[in-house]
Amino acid sequence: MTAQTVTVQVRRHFNFPPERVFDAWLDPTLAGRFLFATPTGVMVKVAIDAKVGGRFEIVERRGDKDEPHVGEYLEIDRPRRLAFTFGDNIAFDATKVTVEITPAVGGCDLVLTHTGVGPQWEAQTHEGWTGILESLARALV
Repeated sequence: MTAQTVTVQVRRHFNFPPERVFDAWLDPTLAGRFLFATPTGVMVKVAIDAKVGGRFEIVERRGDKDEPHVGEYLEIDRPRRLAFTFGDNIAFDATKVTVEITPAVGGCDLVLTHTGVGPQWEAQTHEGWTGILESLARALV
């Protein structure tokens, strides 16, 4: 990570129990439907070793190019907290993502915090995570 980074935070309410929202992040079938998935891409690999120290690799084909997303799980505290490193193995160093889920009326609230983001990627990162959380809500239906 570079010395100058920003933190991006995204919040969303889900009309589902915390356990269901949390489990989606570690379930390869569900994760392949929302995590780093784009409307026109084709998911070609979703590998999740859901344990502290375990790794994930999610690869989506976008046109004629594969887009890898990789990381290592740092903390798994079901259904409250998930933390992992995140990178694409190509363009930037690994950063850290923390997902915190709290029970709320009618479901749960999720706060996603991404630290170590290069300032030039702040808007794109916020937009990306916002879209991912929207896709998560659709995948849970």
